Amino acid sequence: MASLRDIKARIDSTKKTKQITSAMELVSASKMNKAEQHAKGYVPYSEKMQEVVAHIAKGTDASHPMLETREVKKTGYLVITSDRGLVGGYNSHVLKLLQTTINERHNSPDEYTVIVIGRKGFDYCRKRNIPVSNSIIGVADHPQFADIKDIAKATVQMFTDKEIDELNIIYNHYVSAISQVPTMNKLLPIEDIQGQNGTTSQYEYEPNEEQILKVLLPLYAESLIFGALLDGKASEHAASMTAMRSATDNANDLIGDLTLSYNRARQAQITQQISEIVGGAAAIE
Repeated sequence: MASLRDIKARIDSTKKTKQITSAMELVSASKMNKAEQHAKGYVPYSEKMQEVVAHIAKGTDASHPMLETREVKKTGYLVITSDRGLVGGYNSHVLKLLQTTINERHNSPDEYTVIVIGRKGFDYCRKRNIPVSNSIIGVADHPQFADIKDIAKATVQMFTDKEIDELNIIYNHYVSAISQVPTMNKLLPIEDIQGQNGTTSQYEYEPNEEQILKVLLPLYAESLIFGALLDGKASEHAASMTAMRSATDNANDLIGDLTLSYNRARQAQITQQISEIVGGAAAIE
């Protein structure tokens, strides 16, 4: 049995850990609230962009590579993970979805490539020899579009240049503070955009619809990537908050168990000392 000193040291250490996890839970909750506001605030812009693009595509016969479905010889996967741990199953769920998709759809690494946002995803792919064509590490907790503009533009350009024939995005969709769903959406080619909800808004285009479509479609695809990143960041902070709350609860349980063990050991020690005193007194008599 551990000594009283050892048990007391473990209790003190666990209490300090509890203080840290409790503080981290509060920090993550604050970040989650802000990230949730950013994600929801971005929705109106994304919807308006979609509305305008759909309106142009529906009203013109102009074609664009991003609207054309072609034979899929190589698939791209844009994966959004975190740079740090202590986020529960946030990263493992996304990476499991990526690995399962690769195993089911592809027989050779030549058939796919991965674009990674986040250190955890990059390390995962590197250790398993999964081909990575581009990556970015160290994205801020509350990113701006400028932070990922280059990688978003380069990823969309890969499809336009026919380096890949399909682009899917894999990330954790934020549902609520306690629910984040691993999600995979096809980003390119843009399908059924003319089938999106219609609008009664009327637009006048200058110089012409075809030129505007040429500019807007890449921006639209890049906006979807940024929207998924904002969604993923809200999920990341929610997962971190939940993980730290669970760690704090576990610390409380451990402190209770250790305190009980300490009291029992202390009681046994006192009983032994009393027995020794009584035994010594009896020996003197």
